[in-house]
Amino acid sequence: MDLIPAPLSLAQAAGSGGYDLTAATALTGGAGAEPVAAWLRAELGAATGLPLLPGPAGIALAVDETLAAEGYRLVVDADGVRLTGGSPAGLFWGAQTLRQLLGPQAYRRGALPLDGWSLPHLVVEDAPRFGWRGLLLDVARHFLPKADVLRYVDLMAAHKLNVLHLHLTDDQGWRVEIRRYPRLTEVGSWRERSMVGFRDGERRDDRPHGGYYTQDDLREIVAYAAARHITVVPEIDIPGHSQAAIAAYPELGNHDVVDTTALRTFTDWGINPNVLNVEDGTLRFYEHVLEEVLELFPSTFVHLGGDECPKQQWRASAAAQARIKELGLADEDELQSWFIRHFDRWLAERGRRLIGWDEILEGGLAAGAAVSSWRGYEGGIAAARAGHDVVMCPEQHVYLDHRESARADEPIPVGYVRTLEDVYRYEPLPPELRQDAAAAGHVIGTQANLWTEFMDDARSVDYHAFPRVAAFAEVAWSDLPREPEARDWEGFADRMATHYARLDAMGVEYRHPDGPRPWQTRPGVLGRPHDGRP
Repeated sequence: MDLIPAPLSLAQAAGSGGYDLTAATALTGGAGAEPVAAWLRAELGAATGLPLLPGPAGIALAVDETLAAEGYRLVVDADGVRLTGGSPAGLFWGAQTLRQLLGPQAYRRGALPLDGWSLPHLVVEDAPRFGWRGLLLDVARHFLPKADVLRYVDLMAAHKLNVLHLHLTDDQGWRVEIRRYPRLTEVGSWRERSMVGFRDGERRDDRPHGGYYTQDDLREIVAYAAARHITVVPEIDIPGHSQAAIAAYPELGNHDVVDTTALRTFTDWGINPNVLNVEDGTLRFYEHVLEEVLELFPSTFVHLGGDECPKQQWRASAAAQARIKELGLADEDELQSWFIRHFDRWLAERGRRLIGWDEILEGGLAAGAAVSSWRGYEGGIAAARAGHDVVMCPEQHVYLDHRESARADEPIPVGYVRTLEDVYRYEPLPPELRQDAAAAGHVIGTQANLWTEFMDDARSVDYHAFPRVAAFAEVAWSDLPREPEARDWEGFADRMATHYARLDAMGVEYRHPDGPRPWQTRPGVLGRPHDGRP
């Protein structure tokens, strides 16, 4: 059936034909199923031109709590369509499968003149492998307007991904309105210019770049995602990656070491030495920020970064060294751990959980914190063995800003070569954890990350994300062989022929299997490829 991601099981009745959708076909949702029925009616109604009004026969949606929460069962026969889900979320994922079965034209926003619409007679039983199936959008380096974020929510839903990780703050931009601290967006949401490509190329775009989401924008994004059973996890990066905040409020920086009043929102890429100080006032500032963030995002997890925090300024700062002595800490790594632990406790007191990049393991980690393992599997393995929940997102496998081939015309080639096949063969659970059921149970999911230093608009994000997101979605959802070499790559590639047509219908400007189109290249812009493959 060319379904992506592949379901647990699919049985098709041989020679039994299909169930035709007509102007008389009804679409009805039972108790708890009404919102999914309304979504499906709107999407299929737009594509098919059929009314699909409620009625006694046709497509029936129902919640059946005996199924797995995100699982579903889809039956199509001569009597009609019966879709049941273990919860509204499971029902919604089943609706995505039903839409795929109608063919690529079911993804159009307007009806085309077609011969008709039909669903094959079959039974699909399905449930996801992982509960966290995430995609990170870095809207801090290059701002992605709200309409594009909402579009990515729909693209995620079409691939059964359920966590949108919004990287909202960094050295190069602060993207969330905070009422108590208006300069965060007045000053920190824009930069004077941007580096183009890697720094050794010495190229600059002298256009100011900026933008931010109002609190109502973010409420809208959260509500839109929730209606599609996607959780939005915000990231406020501390104590590193914070120059935009320091530019807005210089008292947040290490002002006894550098003149923080001279700092501006960072215009380069890379690791930045200007990090937050460890004063009580800075802790209070970010508590106030997080109070407003929690109002906007109901997610259990709040991501606080914790990555790539250089310690030079803390080593030179009399105030930081006094804090280390006051707390009886061994070094600056333990100082960062103290900083992160403070906010872990603060979030826990409010019924939330901290998640951070795997550097938060250094110097000790609070018991309730979870880890995004990005520097390979090692941090995730250590965290899982120590009883911490883990989201696997190793840069060597699922950083989708990394180049898609070794071709010279790949736009701004950075990182490792990660082809569509490479992503399809990615396995989130490393061999070290497969024989340890308790530790393996702490791997709650996996995530692909789109860092946008080298993606300055939605078209370039599309190019890097797709088609690799489709392969990642199957890895995160489907029960694939754990050994990558045992996976049916040829079968997946065959199914992708249909999926490319779906992406075309959705208007996704993906990387073509034959390579980048001329307008997708960036001649002369220097990247930073890694030599060899890990």
